[in-house]
Amino acid sequence: MQPNEVRIEKTARGSEIRLAESFNAAVPFVDRHVKEGRGAKPIIETFDGETVTYAELAERVNRCGNALTSLGIAPGERVLMIVKDCPAFYYAFWGAIKAGIVPVPLNTLLRAKDYEYMIADSGSAAVIYSPEFAGEVEPAAAALARKPRHMLRTEDGLDRLIAGASVSLAPHPAKPTDDGFWLYSSGSTGRPKGAVHRQRDMVVTSQRYGVETLGARENDVFFSAAKLFFAYGLGNAMTFPLWVGGTAILLAPRPTPDLTFEAIRRFRPTLYFGVPTLYAAQLAALDTARPDLSSLRFCCSAGEALPADIFRRWKERTGLLVLDGWGSTELLHIAISNTPEDQQPGKSGRPVPGYEARIVGEDGKPVKQGESGTLHMRGDSTARTYWNQPARSAATMLEGGWLNTGDTYYQDEKGYYVYAGRADDMLKVGGIWTSPIEIEGRLIEHPKVLEAAIVGRADADNLIKPEAWIVLKDKSAGEGAAAAALEAELREHCKKGLAPYKYPRWFNFVAELPKTATGKIQRFKLRAG
Repeated sequence: MQPNEVRIEKTARGSEIRLAESFNAAVPFVDRHVKEGRGAKPIIETFDGETVTYAELAERVNRCGNALTSLGIAPGERVLMIVKDCPAFYYAFWGAIKAGIVPVPLNTLLRAKDYEYMIADSGSAAVIYSPEFAGEVEPAAAALARKPRHMLRTEDGLDRLIAGASVSLAPHPAKPTDDGFWLYSSGSTGRPKGAVHRQRDMVVTSQRYGVETLGARENDVFFSAAKLFFAYGLGNAMTFPLWVGGTAILLAPRPTPDLTFEAIRRFRPTLYFGVPTLYAAQLAALDTARPDLSSLRFCCSAGEALPADIFRRWKERTGLLVLDGWGSTELLHIAISNTPEDQQPGKSGRPVPGYEARIVGEDGKPVKQGESGTLHMRGDSTARTYWNQPARSAATMLEGGWLNTGDTYYQDEKGYYVYAGRADDMLKVGGIWTSPIEIEGRLIEHPKVLEAAIVGRADADNLIKPEAWIVLKDKSAGEGAAAAALEAELREHCKKGLAPYKYPRWFNFVAELPKTATGKIQRFKLRAG
């Protein structure tokens, strides 16, 4: 095989991905498109009117790689990226990889203390950031004893360096299993961890999920409300369109229902990627809005399990399917999913091609079908390790290539995988293990409930019972005398649809639930009060 070549070969068991021994991911994702005649085609269309073609992307990636090298940043060093969804994200990410430097996209919604931790933890040589985030990023770097050598704003630092750099850049020699980039975990269970991903990992997810599960193709237009800085959005809004030669729509601001509907109307995407929280908000907006969604083939969801009721209501209101899937930062994208041909509301589906799943009990042995246990996954996009976390790496990246996901699952009688929550979110009520997801799903079916989260709370006898935290469609319904009546109504609603012991004993009506940037509910914060 030629250096940087990828071959997808059909086999009796499906397909096999073969990569050249010398492999830099920037070549198949960026460089090849000009050679294949897509130079004039847009790869990026932004909500504020900017267009970038494949030829312009290839040139700016080379310039950016040269610019970073000119600063003395060596292959293997880390460059943190706190960059909004814009073309500069592409330039910095792929420019670093092509030059052998390791890009590390970070959540743009964090605070100075979070960035201070990640800058120190990563030992980064440089931080690239959008000017909008300077108020949190710059104090974080200033507070450190060991500061990054370079602080580069995208619009008045990196852009200037790119403009003056050479347009030619040979790809830094690498192997498919060499480190390519990092992603920090979302922090749904505590302090984030740096997941170290290999050069090959984006090829695997783009082919296995993008092509073989979604059926993504060159004429697709991809619009992801989920942002580029986390694993789900990185695939949806960058690697999938680059892999098939499509076009990505980038929306920099927070994705409200109005903005997402307007983006769909203007840019006519064929594939839309959201999260359950946003789908719930969009459904509420559809009570008065009438957006044109006719360009969409179907929609995708990840980040949290999609409640069956939201799946059904979205299909009723729009005529569109939402393909729910499960994935993780450590696996890079979705590894269990529903498909366009097979949707199971309220269930994650089956393993994506190229991935294996098993559910194990506390003894580490596989449980019987129908029994709950911890989900282990195996596939070629699994992160190599957590940076500077040997104990947590050993507990998560297991022998034989298995990943301990920490999620509780069971397989139903037809073999579909059903999410039951994080292992540390499970409740033992009356001596019986209970999933918060089941109770939350029942609550969301109530017409007055927009979102719900369930955690365990000790009663007067120190026994654990379910406690509900609820966001209402009409916030006034949870105030004053109306709150007591609504509590009774919701309690009966749960008793009628769940086993008797599963109904919430306490109700809290709140304006919003604590979440990570990926849309995952941070139940540990609710448990802490």
